Amino acid sequence: MNRTLSISAFALAAAIGATGASADTLNVVCSNEQVWCDLMAQNFQIDTGIDTAIVRKSTGEVLAQVRAEAGNPKVDVWWGGTGDPHLIAAAEDLTVATGVDTSGLLGWAQNMAEMTDGKAIGVHVGLLGMLYNTEVLEEKGLPAPACWRDLTKPEYKGEITVASPQSSGTAYTELATLVQLFGEDEAMQLLADIGQNVNQYTKSGSAPGKMAARGETTIAIGFMHDMVNLKKQGFPVEIVSPCEGTGYETGAVSVIKGTPNMDAAKKWVEYVISADAQSRGLEVGVYNIPSNPDAATDPEAPDMASVKLIDYDFATYGASDTRERLLERWEADVKSKGGNFEE
Repeated sequence: MNRTLSISAFALAAAIGATGASADTLNVVCSNEQVWCDLMAQNFQIDTGIDTAIVRKSTGEVLAQVRAEAGNPKVDVWWGGTGDPHLIAAAEDLTVATGVDTSGLLGWAQNMAEMTDGKAIGVHVGLLGMLYNTEVLEEKGLPAPACWRDLTKPEYKGEITVASPQSSGTAYTELATLVQLFGEDEAMQLLADIGQNVNQYTKSGSAPGKMAARGETTIAIGFMHDMVNLKKQGFPVEIVSPCEGTGYETGAVSVIKGTPNMDAAKKWVEYVISADAQSRGLEVGVYNIPSNPDAATDPEAPDMASVKLIDYDFATYGASDTRERLLERWEADVKSKGGNFEE
């Protein structure tokens, strides 16, 4: 990426939090990768002439912020990240429908809009998987993991990095996936057993994969599209789709209730679901599955048809009471057993 987001936009982004949303600038909070956040904001500003400030935060952090700022929002739009928190925000009347036409999008994106009465629209799909560093694995003489249950093996002590579901939508997707695969009691025990092998719980869902790519850890859990990016960069990594099956995210875009910038916010939504805008992600290594069928994709990107996917229940696991209950139990059954948590 040769162009960069304007200094004024970054200054405005830094100022968000001290003041409310500005009617002169579209303030976007982004739960995608930083380079993708910056490129989209830059392109939107160039193509529409609308001043745009963007900051990146994990989905759990954004949901907490939107709740805390209800009635006096400091951001106008929330773009990207896992869909579950977007569903919760819609159910809690923290976001609003824009009336944007979704008829040209893939079915799962339209389904997200239907579930939320138009408050959240699907922008991408990400498939959950595992990644391991082939060089570190060989150096340590460890077997390659193939299944979720493999991660409990004693030889993986201190070899696994994963995000915390309290901050990361990726990790909450993992938690909800294992509950749907194995039942709640068995899933919590499995997560506790895996936890005995975890060397660090990160705040960001993409951080573990990057650490594995750099050889700072051996095995990571995350979304496969982030892993494809690392592999295409030349890192010695292999991607695993767990043998028992796996879950997936439907990333979304939502407009925050109370925004003074509804017209600009609606234009942002229209922009990020367009084929042209979604295709630009390939420029910065974004290999998720776009919601616009006319968007360009990479032949090495994850394919839903080739992965054993669960029938992920977004209505149940995207509900606030389910999420809060599972996180409370995770804290009691998994986090309380110890671990290194990124501050």
